[in-house]
Amino acid sequence: MTLATLLDLGVPKQIFLEELDKLNLGKEFKIEITDKFENGIKGTNVNVVVNEGHVHRNLIDIYDIIDKSTLNDKIKQNAKDIFMEVAKAEAKVHGTSIDKIHFHEVGAVDSIVDIVSAAVCLDNLEITDVIVPVLHEGCGTVRCQHGILPVPVPAVVNVVNENHLNMKITDVEGELVTPTGAAIAAAIKTKDQLPKEFVIQKTGVGAGKRQYECPGILRAMFIS
Repeated sequence: MTLATLLDLGVPKQIFLEELDKLNLGKEFKIEITDKFENGIKGTNVNVVVNEGHVHRNLIDIYDIIDKSTLNDKIKQNAKDIFMEVAKAEAKVHGTSIDKIHFHEVGAVDSIVDIVSAAVCLDNLEITDVIVPVLHEGCGTVRCQHGILPVPVPAVVNVVNENHLNMKITDVEGELVTPTGAAIAAAIKTKDQLPKEFVIQKTGVGAGKRQYECPGILRAMFIS
């Protein structure tokens, strides 16, 4: 949803896809970008289709893919910073070190594409200042690779705690903040307070895949 939101803010589709080709992952995946309506609200939806199944990689494997790409240094560093946030959170959950953690969902091709794509879009939009006032999380439980876990899941709790992110638990049943989403917020946040007054220059809306009682969207705004 972060990727979809950034694309909706104005990243040209063709330029984005050309940048993503620099990962040199061949035919392991393809990107589907479509319009989607959530409760009547139009947004962008991005689907990463993995062609050859999920390959679990550790942090060294992922860094190697990023370093060997022809992406610029800023994109590479941003992507690695985001992965480091996830690695630290997952290592704490499993009681091991970041060099020994083997990623599951995050080590798969679709998550590598998600995170690197977010870094690509941030660079294209020339975003240097990011305000993240609060993360709105759901409640209840969610089924994932490790079984049924409480919301927020342990990795999200660790990212939020480690980076002093503000979080509000809502009454919405389900997971609204994923470890990847929390890690992106943690890695790119520069402030957590909006100015008292501002002008909204442009809005981007990313639509997700899960159905909730509220619109399943992520919104970002350019302000001045």
